[in-house]
Amino acid sequence: MKHKQPSSSSSSITVMGFFSLLFLPLVSSQPCKKSCGDQILRYPFGSSPGCGDPLYQNYITCDLDQHQLILTTHTGCYTIETIDYDNQILHITDPTMSTCSSTQPSKGFGLDWNAPFTFQGDNVFALLDCSTNSSPLYRSDFTSGSNSTAAMPFCDNQGAPVCSLLYSCPDISTLNLPISTCCVYTPVDLGPAFEIDLQKLQCTSYTAIYSFNGQESYPESWEYGVALKYRFNVENEYPSDCRNCEDSNGVCGYTGADNSFICSCINGINTTTDCYFAASVSDNVRLLPRLMRTLVISSLIWWELCR
Repeated sequence: MKHKQPSSSSSSITVMGFFSLLFLPLVSSQPCKKSCGDQILRYPFGSSPGCGDPLYQNYITCDLDQHQLILTTHTGCYTIETIDYDNQILHITDPTMSTCSSTQPSKGFGLDWNAPFTFQGDNVFALLDCSTNSSPLYRSDFTSGSNSTAAMPFCDNQGAPVCSLLYSCPDISTLNLPISTCCVYTPVDLGPAFEIDLQKLQCTSYTAIYSFNGQESYPESWEYGVALKYRFNVENEYPSDCRNCEDSNGVCGYTGADNSFICSCINGINTTTDCYFAASVSDNVRLLPRLMRTLVISSLIWWELCR
Protein backbone atom coordinates (compact mmCIF):
# COMPACT_ATOMS: atom_id res chain seq x y z
CA MET A 1 0.00 0.00 0.00
CA LYS A 2 1.38 3.30 -1.07
CA HIS A 3 1.71 6.14 1.36
CA LYS A 4 -0.18 9.19 0.35
CA GLN A 5 2.17 11.75 -1.12
CA PRO A 6 2.05 15.02 0.78
CA SER A 7 1.81 18.11 -1.33
CA SER A 8 4.71 20.52 -1.40
CA SER A 9 2.39 23.23 -0.08
CA SER A 10 1.52 21.20 3.03
CA SER A 11 5.23 20.55 3.65
CA SER A 12 5.91 24.26 3.41
CA ILE A 13 3.08 24.99 5.83
CA THR A 14 4.50 22.46 8.29
CA VAL A 15 7.97 24.00 8.19
CA MET A 16 6.60 27.55 8.40
CA GLY A 17 4.38 26.52 11.28
CA PHE A 18 7.44 25.25 13.13
CA PHE A 19 9.19 28.58 12.62
CA SER A 20 6.07 30.43 13.79
CA LEU A 21 6.02 28.46 17.02
CA LEU A 22 9.74 29.04 17.45
CA PHE A 23 9.35 32.82 17.37
CA LEU A 24 5.87 33.16 18.91
CA PRO A 25 7.04 34.50 22.30
CA LEU A 26 9.17 37.27 20.75
CA VAL A 27 8.24 40.63 19.29
CA SER A 28 10.90 42.93 17.91
CA SER A 29 10.35 46.58 18.78
CA GLN A 30 11.99 49.78 19.93
CA PRO A 31 13.02 49.03 23.53
CA CYS A 32 11.60 51.13 26.37
CA LYS A 33 14.06 53.61 27.87
CA LYS A 34 15.27 53.57 31.44
CA SER A 35 15.42 57.35 31.76
CA CYS A 36 13.89 60.60 30.57
CA GLY A 37 16.64 63.17 30.48
CA ASP A 38 18.32 62.95 33.88
CA GLN A 39 15.27 61.31 35.46
CA ILE A 40 15.58 57.57 36.13
CA LEU A 41 12.45 55.67 35.11
CA ARG A 42 11.11 52.68 36.98
CA TYR A 43 7.69 51.08 37.19
CA PRO A 44 4.98 52.39 37.02
CA PHE A 45 6.39 55.18 34.81
CA GLY A 46 7.45 54.78 31.19
CA SER A 47 9.27 56.67 28.47
CA SER A 48 6.61 56.18 25.78
CA PRO A 49 3.31 54.37 25.04
CA GLY A 50 3.71 50.68 25.76
CA CYS A 51 6.17 51.34 28.59
CA GLY A 52 5.50 51.37 32.32
CA ASP A 53 1.94 50.93 33.58
CA PRO A 54 -0.91 51.88 31.18
CA LEU A 55 -2.80 53.45 34.10
CA TYR A 56 -0.18 56.22 34.25
CA GLN A 57 0.32 56.71 30.51
CA ASN A 58 -2.37 59.41 30.19
CA TYR A 59 -0.88 61.47 32.99
CA ILE A 60 2.90 61.14 32.84
CA THR A 61 4.89 61.37 29.63
CA CYS A 62 8.47 62.05 28.58
CA ASP A 63 8.89 65.29 26.65
CA LEU A 64 11.50 64.22 24.08
CA ASP A 65 12.29 67.81 23.09
CA GLN A 66 12.85 69.08 26.62
CA HIS A 67 14.07 65.73 28.00
CA GLN A 68 11.75 66.16 30.97
CA LEU A 69 9.11 64.04 32.63
CA ILE A 70 5.77 65.85 32.56
CA LEU A 71 2.58 65.43 34.59
CA THR A 72 -0.60 66.53 32.78
CA THR A 73 -3.90 67.31 34.50
CA HIS A 74 -6.95 69.37 33.51
CA THR A 75 -5.26 72.47 34.97
CA GLY A 76 -2.02 72.27 32.99
CA CYS A 77 1.34 70.58 32.47
CA TYR A 78 3.91 70.35 35.25
CA THR A 79 7.54 69.28 35.33
CA ILE A 80 8.33 66.33 37.60
CA GLU A 81 11.49 67.40 39.42
CA THR A 82 12.19 64.25 41.43
CA ILE A 83 10.71 60.82 42.11
CA ASP A 84 11.11 59.21 45.51
CA TYR A 85 10.66 55.56 44.52
CA ASP A 86 11.16 54.27 48.06
CA ASN A 87 8.24 56.30 49.40
CA GLN A 88 6.27 56.49 46.12
CA ILE A 89 6.20 60.28 45.94
CA LEU A 90 6.46 62.67 42.98
CA HIS A 91 7.66 66.25 43.43
CA ILE A 92 6.36 68.63 40.77
CA THR A 93 6.67 72.33 40.07
CA ASP A 94 3.97 74.65 38.77
CA PRO A 95 5.39 77.36 36.47
CA THR A 96 2.55 79.71 37.48
CA MET A 97 3.02 79.23 41.23
CA SER A 98 4.45 82.00 43.40
CA THR A 99 7.52 81.38 45.55
CA CYS A 100 9.78 83.45 47.74
CA SER A 101 11.70 84.55 44.65
CA SER A 102 8.77 85.23 42.28
CA THR A 103 5.15 86.32 42.48
CA GLN A 104 2.67 85.89 39.65
CA PRO A 105 -1.05 85.31 39.14
CA SER A 106 -2.17 81.70 38.86
CA LYS A 107 -5.33 79.74 38.16
CA GLY A 108 -4.44 77.06 40.69
CA PHE A 109 -3.73 73.37 40.58
CA GLY A 110 -5.92 70.29 40.48
CA LEU A 111 -5.85 66.55 39.95
CA ASP A 112 -8.20 64.69 37.64
CA TRP A 113 -10.80 62.84 39.67
CA ASN A 114 -9.69 59.45 38.31
CA ALA A 115 -5.93 60.12 38.39
CA PRO A 116 -3.89 57.54 40.34
CA PHE A 117 -2.48 60.22 42.68
CA THR A 118 -3.30 61.91 45.96
CA PHE A 119 -1.73 64.88 47.72
CA GLN A 120 1.04 63.93 50.12
CA GLY A 121 0.00 64.90 53.65
CA ASP A 122 3.12 67.02 54.26
CA ASN A 123 2.11 69.61 51.64
CA VAL A 124 1.37 73.10 52.91
CA PHE A 125 -0.61 75.42 50.64
CA ALA A 126 -0.60 79.19 51.08
CA LEU A 127 -3.20 81.15 49.11
CA LEU A 128 -2.13 84.71 48.46
CA ASP A 129 -4.12 87.91 48.07
CA CYS A 130 -7.51 86.39 48.89
CA SER A 131 -10.65 88.47 49.30
CA THR A 132 -11.53 88.63 52.99
CA ASN A 133 -15.03 89.93 52.20
CA SER A 134 -16.38 87.37 49.76
CA SER A 135 -13.92 84.47 49.55
CA PRO A 136 -15.51 81.18 50.67
CA LEU A 137 -12.28 80.47 52.53
CA TYR A 138 -13.57 82.70 55.29
CA ARG A 139 -17.00 81.07 55.49
CA SER A 140 -17.60 77.87 57.41
CA ASP A 141 -20.40 76.75 55.07
CA PHE A 142 -18.16 76.43 51.99
CA THR A 143 -17.78 72.95 50.49
CA SER A 144 -14.73 72.20 48.40
CA GLY A 145 -16.49 70.00 45.85
CA SER A 146 -19.97 69.23 44.58
CA ASN A 147 -19.81 65.78 46.18
CA SER A 148 -18.19 66.99 49.37
CA THR A 149 -20.11 67.06 52.64
CA ALA A 150 -17.23 68.41 54.73
CA ALA A 151 -17.14 72.16 55.22
CA MET A 152 -14.00 74.11 54.39
CA PRO A 153 -12.59 75.39 57.68
CA PHE A 154 -11.51 78.92 58.38
CA CYS A 155 -7.95 79.72 57.43
CA ASP A 156 -5.50 77.92 59.64
CA ASN A 157 -4.38 80.23 62.44
CA GLN A 158 -1.28 78.07 62.79
CA GLY A 159 -0.36 79.17 59.28
CA ALA A 160 0.24 82.77 60.36
CA PRO A 161 4.03 82.24 60.69
CA VAL A 162 4.11 80.82 57.15
CA CYS A 163 2.23 83.85 55.82
CA SER A 164 4.36 86.38 57.66
CA LEU A 165 7.55 84.71 56.48
CA LEU A 166 6.33 84.55 52.88
CA TYR A 167 5.30 88.18 52.99
CA SER A 168 8.82 89.06 54.13
CA CYS A 169 10.18 87.80 50.79
CA PRO A 170 11.23 90.78 48.63
CA ASP A 171 9.06 89.87 45.64
CA ILE A 172 5.96 89.40 47.77
CA SER A 173 6.57 92.31 50.14
CA THR A 174 6.48 94.78 47.23
CA LEU A 175 2.80 93.90 46.74
CA ASN A 176 1.97 95.45 50.14
CA LEU A 177 -0.65 92.78 50.86
CA PRO A 178 -2.18 92.63 54.34
CA ILE A 179 -1.41 89.46 56.26
CA SER A 180 -5.16 88.72 56.55
CA THR A 181 -5.35 88.00 52.79
CA CYS A 182 -3.04 84.99 53.15
CA CYS A 183 -4.68 81.64 53.92
CA VAL A 184 -2.75 78.49 54.84
CA TYR A 185 -4.15 74.97 54.94
CA THR A 186 -3.15 71.37 54.25
CA PRO A 187 -4.46 68.81 51.69
CA VAL A 188 -6.90 67.28 54.20
CA ASP A 189 -8.94 70.48 53.86
CA LEU A 190 -9.28 70.14 50.09
CA GLY A 191 -11.92 67.42 50.30
CA PRO A 192 -12.26 64.66 47.68
CA ALA A 193 -12.01 67.12 44.78
CA PHE A 194 -8.23 67.65 45.22
CA GLU A 195 -8.66 71.03 43.63
CA ILE A 196 -7.20 74.49 44.26
CA ASP A 197 -9.58 76.63 42.21
CA LEU A 198 -8.29 80.14 42.82
CA GLN A 199 -11.14 81.73 40.89
CA LYS A 200 -13.71 80.07 43.14
CA LEU A 201 -11.64 80.80 46.22
CA GLN A 202 -11.16 84.40 45.05
CA CYS A 203 -7.41 84.45 45.50
CA THR A 204 -4.83 85.83 43.09
CA SER A 205 -2.07 83.29 43.52
CA TYR A 206 -0.82 80.42 45.63
CA THR A 207 2.34 78.69 46.69
CA ALA A 208 2.92 75.10 47.79
CA ILE A 209 5.66 73.88 50.11
CA TYR A 210 6.48 70.20 50.45
CA SER A 211 9.51 70.59 52.73
CA PHE A 212 10.91 73.29 55.02
CA ASN A 213 14.36 71.64 54.83
CA GLY A 214 14.80 72.16 58.57
CA GLN A 215 14.86 75.92 57.84
CA GLU A 216 11.38 76.91 59.02
CA SER A 217 12.38 80.56 59.52
CA TYR A 218 14.02 80.99 56.09
CA PRO A 219 11.48 80.86 53.24
CA GLU A 220 14.22 81.19 50.61
CA SER A 221 15.42 77.71 51.68
CA TRP A 222 12.02 75.99 51.49
CA GLU A 223 11.24 73.37 48.84
CA TYR A 224 8.45 74.82 46.70
CA GLY A 225 6.20 72.51 44.71
CA VAL A 226 3.57 69.84 45.15
CA ALA A 227 4.24 66.35 46.49
CA LEU A 228 1.96 63.63 45.09
CA LYS A 229 1.59 60.10 46.39
CA TYR A 230 1.10 57.24 43.92
CA ARG A 231 0.19 53.57 44.31
CA PHE A 232 1.06 50.48 42.26
CA ASN A 233 -2.44 48.99 42.51
CA VAL A 234 -5.27 48.55 45.00
CA GLU A 235 -3.09 46.45 47.30
CA ASN A 236 -0.07 48.66 46.53
CA GLU A 237 2.05 45.61 45.76
CA TYR A 238 4.97 45.74 43.34
CA PRO A 239 4.11 43.24 40.54
CA SER A 240 6.42 40.24 40.75
CA ASP A 241 6.66 39.93 36.93
CA CYS A 242 7.84 43.52 36.75
CA ARG A 243 10.37 43.08 39.54
CA ASN A 244 11.84 40.03 37.79
CA CYS A 245 11.99 42.00 34.54
CA GLU A 246 13.83 44.93 36.13
CA ASP A 247 16.19 42.56 37.97
CA SER A 248 17.19 41.16 34.55
CA ASN A 249 18.02 44.68 33.26
CA GLY A 250 14.69 45.02 31.46
CA VAL A 251 11.92 47.62 31.50
CA CYS A 252 8.31 46.80 32.33
CA GLY A 253 5.76 47.49 29.62
CA TYR A 254 2.47 46.35 28.13
CA THR A 255 0.97 45.43 24.78
CA GLY A 256 -2.26 44.47 23.04
CA ALA A 257 -5.89 45.38 23.61
CA ASP A 258 -5.80 43.85 27.08
CA ASN A 259 -2.54 45.61 28.07
CA SER A 260 -0.75 42.33 28.70
CA PHE A 261 2.58 42.51 30.53
CA ILE A 262 5.82 42.48 28.54
CA CYS A 263 9.45 42.86 29.52
CA SER A 264 11.29 45.20 27.15
CA CYS A 265 14.96 44.26 26.74
CA ILE A 266 17.90 46.32 25.48
CA ASN A 267 18.41 43.99 22.50
CA GLY A 268 15.02 45.05 21.12
CA ILE A 269 13.22 41.87 22.12
CA ASN A 270 10.03 41.84 24.19
CA THR A 271 9.28 38.79 26.28
CA THR A 272 6.52 37.70 28.63
CA THR A 273 9.08 36.69 31.26
CA ASP A 274 12.41 38.49 31.64
CA CYS A 275 15.53 39.48 29.73
CA TYR A 276 17.50 36.42 30.83
CA PHE A 277 15.17 34.43 28.56
CA ALA A 278 15.55 37.01 25.78
CA ALA A 279 19.35 36.86 26.01
CA SER A 280 19.30 33.06 25.81
CA VAL A 281 17.10 33.10 22.72
CA SER A 282 19.17 35.88 21.17
CA ASP A 283 22.30 33.73 21.51
CA ASN A 284 20.53 30.78 19.89
CA VAL A 285 19.37 32.93 16.99
CA ARG A 286 23.01 33.07 15.81
CA LEU A 287 22.73 29.36 15.04
CA LEU A 288 19.71 29.83 12.79
CA PRO A 289 21.54 29.42 9.43
CA ARG A 290 22.78 25.94 10.48
CA LEU A 291 19.44 25.12 12.08
CA MET A 292 17.55 26.13 8.95
CA ARG A 293 19.74 23.87 6.81
CA THR A 294 19.10 21.00 9.18
CA LEU A 295 15.36 21.58 9.09
CA VAL A 296 15.29 21.75 5.32
CA ILE A 297 17.26 18.48 4.99
CA SER A 298 15.07 16.78 7.60
CA SER A 299 11.94 17.95 5.78
CA LEU A 300 13.21 16.61 2.47
CA ILE A 301 14.07 13.23 4.01
CA TRP A 302 10.61 13.07 5.64
CA TRP A 303 9.00 13.96 2.33
CA GLU A 304 10.92 11.24 0.47
CA LEU A 305 10.08 8.55 3.07
CA CYS A 306 6.39 9.35 2.88
CA ARG A 307 6.11 9.25 -0.92
